[in-house]
Amino acid sequence: MKVTANISDGDDEKQLDGAMERTLMLKDGQKMEITMLPHTGGTSESEGDGRETWAKKIDFLLSVIGFAVDLANVWRFPYLCYKNGGGAFLIPYLMMLLLGGIPLFYMELALGQFNRTGAITCWANICPLFKGIGWAVVLIAFYTDFFYNVVIAWCLHFFFASFTTDLPWTSCDNDWNTHLCHDGRIDANVTNVTQVNVTVVGVADVTYNITKANFSEVDSFRSSAQEYFERGMLSLHKSDGIFEVGKIKWQLVLCLLGVYLICYFSLWKGIHTSGKVVWFTALFPYVVLLILLFRGATLPGAAEGVKYYLLPSFARLQNSEVWIDAAHQVFFSLGPGFGVLLAFSSYNPFHNNVYRDALITSAINCLTSFFSGFIIFMILGYMAHRANKDISKVATEGPGLVFVVYPEAISTLPGATFWAIIFFLMLLTLGLDSSFGGSEAIITAMADEFPWLRSHREIFVAVLFSLYFIVGLASCAEGGLYVVTLMDKFAAGYSILFAVFFETLAISWAYGLDRFTEDLEAMLGHKPGWYWYICWKFLAPLFLLFIMVFGLVNYTPLTYDGYVYPVGASIIGWSIALSSILCIPGFAIYSLIRAKGSLSKRLHYLLEPRNRRELKIHNARNTVRLNGGGQGAYV
Repeated sequence: MKVTANISDGDDEKQLDGAMERTLMLKDGQKMEITMLPHTGGTSESEGDGRETWAKKIDFLLSVIGFAVDLANVWRFPYLCYKNGGGAFLIPYLMMLLLGGIPLFYMELALGQFNRTGAITCWANICPLFKGIGWAVVLIAFYTDFFYNVVIAWCLHFFFASFTTDLPWTSCDNDWNTHLCHDGRIDANVTNVTQVNVTVVGVADVTYNITKANFSEVDSFRSSAQEYFERGMLSLHKSDGIFEVGKIKWQLVLCLLGVYLICYFSLWKGIHTSGKVVWFTALFPYVVLLILLFRGATLPGAAEGVKYYLLPSFARLQNSEVWIDAAHQVFFSLGPGFGVLLAFSSYNPFHNNVYRDALITSAINCLTSFFSGFIIFMILGYMAHRANKDISKVATEGPGLVFVVYPEAISTLPGATFWAIIFFLMLLTLGLDSSFGGSEAIITAMADEFPWLRSHREIFVAVLFSLYFIVGLASCAEGGLYVVTLMDKFAAGYSILFAVFFETLAISWAYGLDRFTEDLEAMLGHKPGWYWYICWKFLAPLFLLFIMVFGLVNYTPLTYDGYVYPVGASIIGWSIALSSILCIPGFAIYSLIRAKGSLSKRLHYLLEPRNRRELKIHNARNTVRLNGGGQGAYV
């Protein structure tokens, strides 16, 4: 009989040349002497597959947290909370989190840890008929990296631009500014005026006549920060649309190159390099958020901003859009379906407590979203107070929040250069570790499907990032924002929902929850409760179906700031989305054609798992687990 164990600090033990001798009490009262070697990371020989594992448990946790906590936690959740009833929005958010988000998050982590492969091979082993799910999620991660890394390059551009005493987005006397630029306070309380003279602060000796029926806000003016983002950095005004993006901006090209160089040297050696990098990229944003929280609390108008953020409006819960926004935010914040969680957990020891990890990391992600809302709305309250406007005229989401509103607010603070540097460094780190995750999902999946790539990882990663860089040049052109917006809409929006929907069907109805819960028992020492069973089998699929149906019903043609995308662009977008979606039925049909026998025999053959689960469960039952998993399996 072979018995293995992990070492748990604090137990009675005897040191013997690096090994440990321990006495275990079995159920029948007998004693058994065993010798154990400490697990230090590296190759997982105890699992018998030679797969490397995380050097430390914290490396895995920080990698998952870094992936899940991204730019959307800062620029989307706070606005949705304000828009959908303030504190009342937490009710649908928590319901969607408990019924759909966390169960899907837990499921994908568990699948990766049990099967110990990337997405493609994992789904081929779980249910060969659904191997297309693996290819679909890899394609989705591939498309997402095309535009996501460009957004990180924008953060890097702002970061470098902050190293000056006069921040470039604070004035209106640059060559990219228009006569509608303003960089000071405009009195917004003038009402019922048909013609007024407005002097724009910062533009010397210039007074404009503006005729307006109701002058409750000066809509025609544009802040200097907005003009810097759209005209100074992006030069969007020089583009005539997505099919005429104009010249390539060399500054953005260099920033994009810098992003890929960072990603390459963080990932080229595998999880042992990326696991060290995330100690900075995952933790630094929390340091900055705490600093910004204390600074924001001292600003005039901050309390009013927090009030707008949290003031509950329970009447809003009657609107179906609120529930859709909650479901959408929960799903895309936690990030199941990109293959990242599956890839990261595939490097865990078999008996790691993945259940605890799922609860910890998902909770941290959601609490970060909520916490960042206080900081964002303190700043928005300050901006509204300074501009003498209602906060509803200042609140926004998406890139406009972090590249326009926040830089504008920072520029008014004493020591603006310092605040700008740490803010954009925070955005840079938030984006980078999410990018690490997407790239690692692709690298792991391809290396497991084509094992010869493992011994040439450095070359493969270099080729992958070179391809990313070449394709990303289109997004570095003057009209690159149009490309980024198109990819953001179609690269993962509908296709990822479709892929994860089939994931839940494949696990719950094809692979079977009985098998899946037995797999969890082998890893953890106990089966999940009825709550998880109901969520995986019924509620999670309904959760995803709910988002997909309402998303398609409420579909509107893509636009950006008044620019309506032409039909040809929408066709390209839907083609990108369908290219990943069709992998699922495409591989299923291909597999059915290649299989032999009658249709029923083919289906039976393709629905039978090939992940050696019986052997893994047998080995697990003959393993004494002292930590990292269940309470112990007796032999």
